[in-house]
Amino acid sequence: MKAIKSKILGLCICLFMVSLNIQAQKKKTAPATVSSYTIEGNITGLADGTAVKLVPGATHSSELPVAETTLKDGKFTFEGKLKEPRFFYVVFGKSKGNISVMVENSKIKITAAGKVSDKEGEWISFKDVVITGSKSHDYYVKETAFKEELNKDYEAYHVGINELSNLAGKAKKENNKKLLDSVYSTAQWKKFEADEKAFFTKVELLSKNLIEKHKTNWWGPFFMMTSYSYFTPEQKPIYEQFSEAAKKSYYGQIVDKDLNPKSLVGTSIANFGLKDKDGKTFNAKDIVAGKKYILVDFWASWCGPCRKEIPNLKTAYAEYSNKGFEILSVSIDKDEKAWQKALVQENMQWHNLLDDDKVSKAFNVKAIPATYLVDGKGVIIGENLRGAELEAKLKELLKS
Repeated sequence: MKAIKSKILGLCICLFMVSLNIQAQKKKTAPATVSSYTIEGNITGLADGTAVKLVPGATHSSELPVAETTLKDGKFTFEGKLKEPRFFYVVFGKSKGNISVMVENSKIKITAAGKVSDKEGEWISFKDVVITGSKSHDYYVKETAFKEELNKDYEAYHVGINELSNLAGKAKKENNKKLLDSVYSTAQWKKFEADEKAFFTKVELLSKNLIEKHKTNWWGPFFMMTSYSYFTPEQKPIYEQFSEAAKKSYYGQIVDKDLNPKSLVGTSIANFGLKDKDGKTFNAKDIVAGKKYILVDFWASWCGPCRKEIPNLKTAYAEYSNKGFEILSVSIDKDEKAWQKALVQENMQWHNLLDDDKVSKAFNVKAIPATYLVDGKGVIIGENLRGAELEAKLKELLKS
């Protein structure tokens, strides 16, 4: 009996030792989990002492750098920790050039050849950019490779249109409607517009497909942020398709805040000055002086819902402008030519100014169309009133 017990005890000890040995082997062979990131850069062509900053991207906001350093012998290093992969810009000089990178907790290396332009501004360009060590970056490059094809498409439909485009610009500057109409009526311009419409339809389709493919994880909201410069109500169904995990991710929360910005009702607006289509600066306080209620309307030429709302604004303006109602439209267009073209097409009879990126931020504009109804004291009393809602509110406020 003792012999049996001894054998069992010996077997248990043996199995225990084997188990310990297996666990030790696993620890030796299992890759160590990296809980921080290191970015090592090696950039040729730039002077020692050039500022280098690591700036968050894909947030629809102007972000402050999370780290700063300078080049020494063409090298720089950043270190930090992330809860999940994030998109960053490595910015060189005084925001003169950048390299984008998906950062994750790993050892990442960036090599590139930089060149400082001898033209005014001394912009920095890069070639032969190689980024290694980030699986997220590799995946990002693979999933967005279709943008190279889009760039070629864009260049293709712009071939030969410069002369007409310059002529249209001249006509707008001189307010020559006859010349402008003659440009727009040419077969070449009509083909250009048709090609442009087909191009942006393709862009939208490919972008939506990319987002939908990743609706169960953080990549979905991330690609949504990089696919749209601004959101409109049309993008809300795209967000709603995301899984809970995707919505709770870093980029999922940013999308939610952009689509559903915090209310500004009850807050006062500051005076601001912006330029009109002729380059003349107008101050908001001068435009709205003596008015009872002002609708500050943020829009853009490329925003479908914004353009669809303009007839409603025209109706409200015609009905209530003689009773103390004013509209001030602010375009967030980055392409001034597109804005100028839209102004001609829409023929809005109130002040139209071009955003400087500061005014829209002051109003916390994250999605367009965005409208703010302001009283004569400069206090916001309503948000995103459109169509019948705006009509009913103005009827209530300005009833005879």
